[in-house]
Amino acid sequence: NLTCWQSDSYVQYPHNVTLTLSLGKKFEVTYVSLQFCSPRPESMAIHKSMDYGKTWVPFQFYSTQCRKMYNKPSRAAITKQNEQEAVCTDSHTDVRPLSGGLIAFSLGDLSFPSKKLESPHSTGQGGMWVSSWIPLARGATRASHPVTPPLQWGSPGRTSRVSSAMHTGSPRVGTSVAGADADGLRSLPLAACNCNLHARRCRFNMELYKLSGRKSGGVCLNCRHNTAGRHCHYCKEGFYRDLSKPISHRKACKECDCHPVGAAGQTCNQTTGQCPCKDGVTGITCNRCAKGYQQSRSPIAPCITPARPGNCDSYCKASKGKLKINMKKYCKKDYAVQIHILKAEKNADWWKFTVNIISVYKQGSNRIRRGDQTLWIHSKDIACKCPKIKPMKKYLLLGNNEDSPDQSGIIADKTSLVIQWRDTWARRLRKFQQREKKGKCKKA
Repeated sequence: NLTCWQSDSYVQYPHNVTLTLSLGKKFEVTYVSLQFCSPRPESMAIHKSMDYGKTWVPFQFYSTQCRKMYNKPSRAAITKQNEQEAVCTDSHTDVRPLSGGLIAFSLGDLSFPSKKLESPHSTGQGGMWVSSWIPLARGATRASHPVTPPLQWGSPGRTSRVSSAMHTGSPRVGTSVAGADADGLRSLPLAACNCNLHARRCRFNMELYKLSGRKSGGVCLNCRHNTAGRHCHYCKEGFYRDLSKPISHRKACKECDCHPVGAAGQTCNQTTGQCPCKDGVTGITCNRCAKGYQQSRSPIAPCITPARPGNCDSYCKASKGKLKINMKKYCKKDYAVQIHILKAEKNADWWKFTVNIISVYKQGSNRIRRGDQTLWIHSKDIACKCPKIKPMKKYLLLGNNEDSPDQSGIIADKTSLVIQWRDTWARRLRKFQQREKKGKCKKA
């Protein structure tokens, strides 16, 4: 829970409320933020000390009456003559909100030129070094509310918010605090950046710190192992997560490996690894044609819908893959074989299929043996899907004996029955074979 420093009640001008914060070590400060549990004070001065409180130097003034309170003009123009002096501003002096109001500024803010690195109180290397802070506040109301604020200070790579106790919510990787002062900081509860073991350095971001509810402002630098993001917590473009490994694993991100022709780009889904495929292309890497498409020779449209001849409806009735086998159909054909389609190639007006004949259930005058053979189908029959046939599939083929183009192999045409194979058909076909031997086909 948030706690606050509270002054004695009813402290009124000209009495001041003074809060001195001893940091114990020298720190390089990049921003100052003060949050008030009561309304913000009407006037406030911030001093800094480089010698542990022995001497104090004005750092910033806030007041609705800058001239009266601090003998400073309000929002004075910055010149070379006064750029190293503490300035006074009437911003952040409104009593609203009544609780939780902020006064904050960064050393890199050009509106506060006295905080530049060339200040006589700076190191000249990375910011302003302090060992103590002292805010002096004049209350804005007569109510018995605390007028002293929780103080927050920050350094490159570190931040500490001081309320009832000091703690941290930002990274220590890549800190700018060096030497003996760095040794002292190691005793504080400073949390490291969460870079999932993919980065060696990080930086502090004030805006992210505020957006996180003042818990963390670390941003990882130079994420490795193909990761990206503030915490190196996701894969960079062209890679996707290997969910079998934790995000902290050096091989948590895998390359997309999208097909150079089939994919529309080389960036895949970072969760599934799915590449963006061109029309008619499928597969996680877009490496094959989708159902109903065939491969073309075009790198722009690698998969196209095969052109169906305009007179197919009158030429044949395309197979829909729901054909049934019975004794009558068995008897009408010269041969019945179980085949496995191995490959296909175009040969003039014919398609030449290399098939493996697994079983022979019927054969006519042409002797058909088991093993690899050639199956010929006219290109028009294939275009009209009479029959419909695909490589690497098993079919039951029933056809008639015809002369093949090379005098070897078997022929199928629009009258042939080509049905995708089912293991339950083997027993039925053996029964048909036995009935044929008994002369049943002549009666069918």
